[in-house]
Amino acid sequence: MTAYPIITKTQPTFYFVGVTTGKSSINQVFPRWMEVMGRPDVVLEGIDHPIHDNPAAYRATVAQIKQDPNSLGALVTTHKLDLFAAAEEMFDYFDPYAEVTRELSCISKRNGRLEGHAKDPITAGLSLDHIIGSGYFARTGGHVLCLGAGGSALATLLHLINKPDKGDRPAKFIAVNRSADRLEHMRHMVSSYNTDIAVEYVVNSDPRQNDALMDGLPDGSLVINATGMGKDTPGSPITDDGRFPQHGIAWEFNYRGELDFMHQALRQVDTRNLRVEDGWVYFVHGWSQVVGQVLGIEITPDLFARLEETAAATRSK
Repeated sequence: MTAYPIITKTQPTFYFVGVTTGKSSINQVFPRWMEVMGRPDVVLEGIDHPIHDNPAAYRATVAQIKQDPNSLGALVTTHKLDLFAAAEEMFDYFDPYAEVTRELSCISKRNGRLEGHAKDPITAGLSLDHIIGSGYFARTGGHVLCLGAGGSALATLLHLINKPDKGDRPAKFIAVNRSADRLEHMRHMVSSYNTDIAVEYVVNSDPRQNDALMDGLPDGSLVINATGMGKDTPGSPITDDGRFPQHGIAWEFNYRGELDFMHQALRQVDTRNLRVEDGWVYFVHGWSQVVGQVLGIEITPDLFARLEETAAATRSK
């Protein structure tokens, strides 16, 4: 087994594994949350990896968490699939969602075991339900166009597949990604479910083709930017000429960065009667779920409300 350099932490440390972690609002939110949750001793530390980093680099990050007693766990963003693939054998337990999606958004330790969790299906579900409410697809007949097929996209599709009420499931879900491997991973996951959602997989990196896909959507459809473009990488998956569906919803998974996709959507709010949502609710749900898991604290509705209020106070500054 490879020996990785381990830093012995003097304070309980919660890691944030991402790309540009220093720019995240969590750096202001986290210490305030620790006060609310009665753990002011816990500090946040970012670990930045380039997108699709060397597998050994991911394993070194996991080794630090596994072997240092004061390294409590981590929230993983952007690298969820790559980190799972690189470090799968280093874990003692995966939750059922992690097993199905083969991604990790949360690393925790419990009773000497290193545990991996895919919290995104819960987070995506809470966020999507907040945005569209119940019976949305029955009311509108809208489809879903998801630009990007990473962990958050997988989680959104899994949440919709598991909706028991037909009115909460779209008739069609179109997943678009610039590389085929992520789509094949999604196809494999979907094949393990008996679903009435028609899932279409499109390999494409041309924003003009994404415009055409968007133009073919029925009114009331949901268009998601799950590419990371506008935050982790520059640009948008559509052009300025792309037309959003009438009476539809544009959901930008990012809440910070240039947010080109969201600004394109905002310009069509009046002409297309479009609703535009950013990734703030996803951010708050995602972080609270992982922090609760790592610290062993149940996120009750009352506690979530306090955490949301605390986070919102930092955003307005």
